[in-house]
Amino acid sequence: MNDENENRNMTVIQNLLRESGRIAEAANLTITSITGDGSSRKFWRIRQGEKRICLAVAPPEADKLNLAEAKAARFIGLHLLNQGVRVPEQYGWDEEFGLLLFEDFGDRKLHDSVLGEQGREHSIENIRSIYSQVVKNLAMMQVNGAKGFDTAWCWDTPRYDKSIMLERESGYFLQAFWQDYLGKKEPSGLQEEFAYLAEKAALIPGDYFLHRDFQSRNIMLQHREPCFIDFQGGRLGPLAYDLASLLIDPYVALQSDFQEELLEEYLDALEGLIAVDRRKFVEEYLLLALQRNLQIVGAFAFLSKQRRKIFFAQFLGPAVDSLNTLLECELFSALTILRKTVSSAVVYCNPKKNYD
Repeated sequence: MNDENENRNMTVIQNLLRESGRIAEAANLTITSITGDGSSRKFWRIRQGEKRICLAVAPPEADKLNLAEAKAARFIGLHLLNQGVRVPEQYGWDEEFGLLLFEDFGDRKLHDSVLGEQGREHSIENIRSIYSQVVKNLAMMQVNGAKGFDTAWCWDTPRYDKSIMLERESGYFLQAFWQDYLGKKEPSGLQEEFAYLAEKAALIPGDYFLHRDFQSRNIMLQHREPCFIDFQGGRLGPLAYDLASLLIDPYVALQSDFQEELLEEYLDALEGLIAVDRRKFVEEYLLLALQRNLQIVGAFAFLSKQRRKIFFAQFLGPAVDSLNTLLECELFSALTILRKTVSSAVVYCNPKKNYD
């Protein structure tokens, strides 16, 4: 069955290439499978001789749920393009199998660029320059992307809301990390604190475009221009969530003073688009950063243990450290059980550190 699906995908890809005019003939055409990070979707890089033609993506199975996700990538991508957001151009689409041809941005992720700059002359200035452009483009995507956005395009939920926070963020942390990964029992009272946190976060206005996985491995650099990918989980939500995803990103572990600098630069850009209460925004940012950080820890635990993607295990320690640092904020002083839970998890996830 897998061979049959693969042969079908190859046929669909070649038909779309011809229909779109990307190729005139199949001579010297190579279609090479490439891997995504945590996704189960299938990706291919397409070349003709030495020339890169495009990428292709298809769902792992052409069932209802996977096809809905593929359609979200198609229609949200077209919408963002029309709004001037730098996302991949689209070249071909097969609705029956959910297969999409799209622009190849290359292999250089923002994450790779940050690691590559370490130790180089002017590295701080180079990284600052890239992130400065990213936060400006993020603000534009969030505001302009909400204009004319149709929630019917969303394959998962139309909005980021309290149920997502409780089930897929704090609940994800508890189940995938605390119970499955560490093998611990649920602390008494923790669910009540999660409910309290979600109640406060759910009050934040959520009528902007939300990428929901806006981090350094979903930002490509093409000739140093930031380009955004993996937006198929997009929906409406609050502004500060995607910014938090970027700034607390464990893949790069930005210094806290740099995070604060980028937060201010983002707000400067946002004020050019809408009215902003900066003080209120910072509180909203902290609430949503905590929600996002809980999600990150749960996701890394799940991917490394359940899906056996060991790549993610190395980032679990930094993610827990980030969560612990966030909880030190006065805003979260009432979350005593969560604070204690995360503080104990720091030791488990960083066994080589000296905590004397």
